[in-house]
Amino acid sequence: MSLSIQNLSVGYRQQTILSGIHLTAAEGELVALIGRNGTGKSTLMRTLARLQPRLDGVVLLSGKPTQHFSKTEWAEQLSIVSTDAVGASYLTVRQLVAFGRFPYTNWLGKLTVQDLLKVDEALQLVGIAHLAHKNLHETSDGERQRAMIARTLAQDTGIILLDEPTAFLDMPNKYELVWLLHRLTRERRKTIVFSTHDLNIAMQGADKLWLIAENNICEGAPEDLALNGQFNSIFAGSNLNFDDTNGEFLIRYHQTTPIALAGEGKTAFWTRKALERNGYVVKSGDTSQNEPLSVSVSSDDPIRWTLTKNGQTTNFDSILKMMDEL
Repeated sequence: MSLSIQNLSVGYRQQTILSGIHLTAAEGELVALIGRNGTGKSTLMRTLARLQPRLDGVVLLSGKPTQHFSKTEWAEQLSIVSTDAVGASYLTVRQLVAFGRFPYTNWLGKLTVQDLLKVDEALQLVGIAHLAHKNLHETSDGERQRAMIARTLAQDTGIILLDEPTAFLDMPNKYELVWLLHRLTRERRKTIVFSTHDLNIAMQGADKLWLIAENNICEGAPEDLALNGQFNSIFAGSNLNFDDTNGEFLIRYHQTTPIALAGEGKTAFWTRKALERNGYVVKSGDTSQNEPLSVSVSSDDPIRWTLTKNGQTTNFDSILKMMDEL
């Protein structure tokens, strides 16, 4: 299964949010849709899922225009996890996942042995088989998000769309979830598109980015977009910028006070971070250079920081204590 988007316009009758969109998502590819709030990420996802009409252009599913699929055919090809909360909190996890089999059941909704096997397989794939009989209100945010993904796997579609799947998860669960999506593209050849605000996760997990900036949208490998300077277009008018040397998104701190820093390795690296965050222009090298402030880092055990200020030298056993003195 693959998606091809040609000259697409999305929005509402009174307002076009994005127009002239040309994008692709290939079989077995994990695509991250990124952009600032209000740029049209959810609108695009809903349009791709046929939950709201296109304003112009065409979306092709493996070469066939999406409007040519019947509702049942469509449900067998594409599934979506939206940002809407699950209302039926007293469903069990297994009952929620079983809803994914709705395109394949008869009008009574009776599940066959094959349907039940698909449900069990989906629970196993996302690692929540042990939660099958728990009510949804008894599960964590991360567990519920895995249950929603399991529902799409039970639905057995080639394409999966997820709108902000990591929005309410803690840091470990964010990375675990994106690792799971990555694994599904490799092992099950799913085509997965997820929207996110978390640029670091998108950079590390996705094969391709769809990047919305300044009312335009472009695509490319994360590394290509880093090299051609596209990321900084997201941050126009903000206090953030993208450092294309080390792949970090950084706050632009107002730095005015020079300080010399001597030392190597991770201790010096994190010391520099703390100094720059607090407004210091860090100059690496010998602390004997002509600077009124200097810090020397010893990476021996225990780690020591030596601060020279106004000719007075003081030793510290933590960055926090040193910064308090500064």
